[in-house]
Amino acid sequence: MKHIVCFLFAVCAITAYGQQTKKPTEDLVEYINPLMGTQSKVDLSNGNTYPAIALPWGMNFWTPQTGKTGNGWQYTYDADKIRGFKQTHQPSPWMNDYGCFAIMPVTRHLKVSQDGRASWFSHKAETAKPYYYSVYLADADVTTEITPTERAAQFRFTFPATDSSFIVVDALDRGSYVKVIPKENKIIGYSTRYARGPLKNFKNYFVIYIDKPFTMACTTRDTVVLKDSLEANNKHAGAVIGFKTKTGEQVHLRVASSFISFEQAELNLKREVGGDSFDSTKQKAKAVWNKTLSSLKVEGGTMDQTRTFYSCLYRMLFFPNKLYEIDAAGKPMHWSPYNGQILPGKMFAGTGFWDTFRALYPFLNLVYPSVCKEMQEGLVNDYKKAAGCRNGAVRGWRM
Repeated sequence: MKHIVCFLFAVCAITAYGQQTKKPTEDLVEYINPLMGTQSKVDLSNGNTYPAIALPWGMNFWTPQTGKTGNGWQYTYDADKIRGFKQTHQPSPWMNDYGCFAIMPVTRHLKVSQDGRASWFSHKAETAKPYYYSVYLADADVTTEITPTERAAQFRFTFPATDSSFIVVDALDRGSYVKVIPKENKIIGYSTRYARGPLKNFKNYFVIYIDKPFTMACTTRDTVVLKDSLEANNKHAGAVIGFKTKTGEQVHLRVASSFISFEQAELNLKREVGGDSFDSTKQKAKAVWNKTLSSLKVEGGTMDQTRTFYSCLYRMLFFPNKLYEIDAAGKPMHWSPYNGQILPGKMFAGTGFWDTFRALYPFLNLVYPSVCKEMQEGLVNDYKKAAGCRNGAVRGWRM
């Protein structure tokens, strides 16, 4: 224990040796740079992070996707094209991702493949915060903005003047389903994609509401547009909606997902977004980050040291992340990766790192004990279900 205390004391007592010192502020989230550590590639094993637009320990994260689907290095700083805005659960590039899908605005000429719809971008027109992301897509002439909740998010697309504006929803390969419901301005679907498994009865269900009526709607199979189809269930399903836009017109999307059902995804959206505006969700997300970060305040360091400290703390507050959801009765439920069943109780997932017991878990237990208690409840549920997959419990079921 004394080693842990000494470690925390050393971390929190950052000494000043630079010329510039930070000014006192409570807006701690503004010190964070989500792009820190993204200038990486597999052969150097350096950095290996992606800009996670999410809440602390949230079930879902969002990230701009520069790498091809299946590439664990899904965002790299040296890339100059974005292929989509991806809901991700990826803890590390080596563990890769699961339950992912992507959303991408396209204009003028409809292209649905990840390379065809890709758009050039510049970091000069990119803003990355834990609670907000914005980028200008030069090829599409569209500005994309994202702000998250734990299990949902809001998008805001600013389109140019054109009669050919589109939104592409890609449920990705390895088995997916999409349905467009024009009367409700709605798209539903699920992704079964995972990098490690097998995972029994696994689906990441999603619902998307758009605040602008569609003048065109269809589904896709791989890179083929199925013009007369509003429902697709195949290895690689997707959807496209289209409409005419004016210069500077903003189109909003409300998105949520669930590992349990479409109904639970709807409930997650209603509970976490409801009727909030984009800016309201953004402010709430920022407030959550500032409250969480305020558990640790540092003094005496340079501005760069302070930025590095809080950017590293930001990374420590993602995994393990929540795998559980709150049902209509207000009770925690989760899909179990051990037996594929929907079960009561809490569960966390995604610790894809070496030796977290040495530093991360002691740190969480000391600084965020209430959250760590939830994680321990989840570990007990892990043990019970994992034990059920082993011989002793299996014999018990057979008796």
